[in-house]
Amino acid sequence: MISSVRGEVLEIGLDHAVVEVGGVGLAVYATPATLAGLRRGQPSRLATALVVREDSLTLFGFADDEERELFGLLQTVSGIGPRIALATLAVLAPDVLRRALLDGDLTTITRVPGIGRKGAERLVLELKDKVDAPSAAPAMLPTTANGANPRREQVVEALVGLGFTAKPAEQAVDAVLAGDGADTDASALLRAALTRLGRSR
Repeated sequence: MISSVRGEVLEIGLDHAVVEVGGVGLAVYATPATLAGLRRGQPSRLATALVVREDSLTLFGFADDEERELFGLLQTVSGIGPRIALATLAVLAPDVLRRALLDGDLTTITRVPGIGRKGAERLVLELKDKVDAPSAAPAMLPTTANGANPRREQVVEALVGLGFTAKPAEQAVDAVLAGDGADTDASALLRAALTRLGRSR
C-alpha cells in the first residue's frame, strides 16, 4: 500500500491535487479542507490510501494519519465505499465524526450525503467501540475563504465526483451563489455546497 506521498504540488483541483514523486505526477483525491492546506509549487506530504478496483487504481490523500485511519475504518461498514467515506470526512471533521459515533448522534451523521438514517445507525453500531473519544469539539467545517469569483461548473463536477447526482449538486451550488457565496472562491463554494447538501437530507 502507498501510505504517504511527498513532493512538489504541481496542480490543485477542486477534488484532487497532483503531487510529483520521483518525476511522476500522482493524482491524489482529497477533501476541500486538505486541499486548502496545499500550495502549488511547494513541497508537501500527504498520508494516503490506495483503493484498488478491477478497472482503476485511485489514490486518496489526507492531512494526517488520523484522517486516513478513519477513511479506512468507515469502509469496513457495509455500503460505505471510498467516495462516501471521503464525503464523510469532507462534511465532518475527524473529532466531530468520532463524537457523533460515540454519542449515537444520527442527526449529525446523516448530514453526509449518501448516508441515511439506517446507514447512520449501522455506522454507530459497528464503529462506536472502534473510535477513541475526541479531545475537543471543533467546528463542523473549516472556515471558508474569500477569493476569486466562483466557478459553478467546476464545483458541480466536483460534487458529482464525490457521489452526488447532478441536479441536487446544481441546486446546492446555485443556492449558495444566490446567498452569501457570490464572492467566494471555488474551494469555499464547494465546502458551502457540501454543507447545504448535508443539511437537506
